[in-house]
Amino acid sequence: MSSKKKIKNILLGNTLKSIELEGEKLDPFWGVPIMASDAVSSVAYAIEEMLLVLVPILGLSSVHYLGFVTSPIILLFFVLAFSYSQIISSYPNGGGAYMVSAENIGRGASMVAASALIIGYVMTVAVSLSAATAALVSAFPDFKEYRLLFALIFLCIITFLNLRGMRESSKLFGVPTYGFILIMVVLIVIGFARLITGDLTPVSYPETSGIASEGAGVVSLFLLLKAFSSGCSALTGVEVVSNAVPSFREPSQKNAKKVLFILVGIIVVIFGGSVLLVTSLGIIPLEGKTVISQLGIAVFGPGLMFYILQFATSLILLLAANTAYNGLPTLLAILAEDGLVPRQFMHRGTRLSFSNGILFIFFSAALLLIIFNAETHYLIPLYAVGVFLSFTLSQGGMVVRWIRIKGKGYRHKMLINGLGTLMTGTGTAIVFVTRFSQGSWVLAIVIPVIVYLMHRTERHYEFVWGQLEVKDFMEHYHKSTSDDTNPCVVLVGGINRSVLKSLNYANLITSNVVALHVATDETQSKRFLKQWKETGVNIPLEIIMSPYRELIEPVEDYIDRKEANLQPGEMITVVMTRFMEQIWFANILHNQTTYFIMQRLRKHRNVATVLVPYLFTGNFQPKKKHKDEITI
Repeated sequence: MSSKKKIKNILLGNTLKSIELEGEKLDPFWGVPIMASDAVSSVAYAIEEMLLVLVPILGLSSVHYLGFVTSPIILLFFVLAFSYSQIISSYPNGGGAYMVSAENIGRGASMVAASALIIGYVMTVAVSLSAATAALVSAFPDFKEYRLLFALIFLCIITFLNLRGMRESSKLFGVPTYGFILIMVVLIVIGFARLITGDLTPVSYPETSGIASEGAGVVSLFLLLKAFSSGCSALTGVEVVSNAVPSFREPSQKNAKKVLFILVGIIVVIFGGSVLLVTSLGIIPLEGKTVISQLGIAVFGPGLMFYILQFATSLILLLAANTAYNGLPTLLAILAEDGLVPRQFMHRGTRLSFSNGILFIFFSAALLLIIFNAETHYLIPLYAVGVFLSFTLSQGGMVVRWIRIKGKGYRHKMLINGLGTLMTGTGTAIVFVTRFSQGSWVLAIVIPVIVYLMHRTERHYEFVWGQLEVKDFMEHYHKSTSDDTNPCVVLVGGINRSVLKSLNYANLITSNVVALHVATDETQSKRFLKQWKETGVNIPLEIIMSPYRELIEPVEDYIDRKEANLQPGEMITVVMTRFMEQIWFANILHNQTTYFIMQRLRKHRNVATVLVPYLFTGNFQPKKKHKDEITI
């Protein structure tokens, strides 16, 4: 084992076999903290965001209107929970709003839903880490100037832990999440017990705080709607379970539903109880002091329990970002399978996680944190719009589905999804309009841009599939006429024109040609062997198994064995296809494995590597092919 691989195994853990995937999936007990952490953590900032809208207008009396804003949010939460349980039943492969929209509304709507989900997930990470940093500096004000640094450090830690795999991250993150739930329940129970016994009185704010008992403004519908739009961040996270159904152990749908309804119960208790307690105590946010921190001081006093609460709050906000790390990579893998994003997002890393999706989250969230200096309230406007848009498309798609397929009890199911569509559609409009001046307008540009990029990516892959398609393999295949007997190995990933060209080239230089295919499991191996035999090609095919999904090392090991059996004066030629793009940036849509194999084989004295170029040119009629038929 190379020193580089040893270091990698120490950091990320030993490489897992593909057949070990089921063992990496989540059961309900560990699924709850992973999937619910985002929704649970919203308690730490959703209440504060609502009050930040109300307090400047209404002053200390703003807490009396908190219930009017919170009630429709909790109602919407119930509607969404029942709606998403139906999505879980209907779409066991995950994908949530994207899959629902694709099947029932149309390709354009599905791309919009996917774009909204991508934005929502990335914003989940940025908002959660910003709020975690705010909770930390609220307990330790001296660290206020380093909030961005702390947020980026938190981002690095959570990314690293997710690269180690789902099972390990679920256990690492599960205990703190359950710990936060427990301490919040204790806070609420003790708080109301002290209120009932008269041992706890409302918080009083000195005149020096600059907050008047009565604000200069008046209560208006627009003000309440704006506060509602801020509090809607509490709804984020409910969709992640339906997006990540494949992440659960079998029966995956049943386990996903369990997690969803447990999540609902937890949120109703913690969010609803916290709002009632904040209203009873008259707490409002202050500079450098979050609502939760003031709630903790009031109930627990400035002792150990207060610091435990702040630590748990900071930790749950940090772990809330983990929800996106489970949902978005799975979604990107589904999009990659459909040809809407680079196919590299389909590949699982050494720990069976979609590592490219995890790294995408890392770089995207880091950019947002730097741009907005890890300030939560600057990020919220961008956060809620994307989430609500995906809500609306998923609910609307389910209404169309029930109208189309009907089935037992479809009327009441359609009624639930119809109500969800109405409420989330209204919520989308409210959030977008009330937060327009604060930055929500950016999404009117960003979402169409992402949709356009997806459309162009899909067209590119269709173009590639059309270029590589070969109807009669043997009609274009040329048998070897060479007298040379030096061995030649042709790497083949599929049955297509690029492979045909490489085989024909190999037959020109030698009569001793072997095709080599790397398979990750027995099913793939048998399928490819069958396809190869159906071509009628007289070149022998050798298949090597790579249960750890590695490609470079198995190929090099195979060449090592070949090289050891060479006669004096013989050379091995390794032939690989290299796709040539007319536009340079299109190369990011293709794997660059051939380059890395060539670099690895350069150190072999008796091995020569040949890259056979395949240039994509001309026009074609789009015709999609199965994702396993062509390796691009």
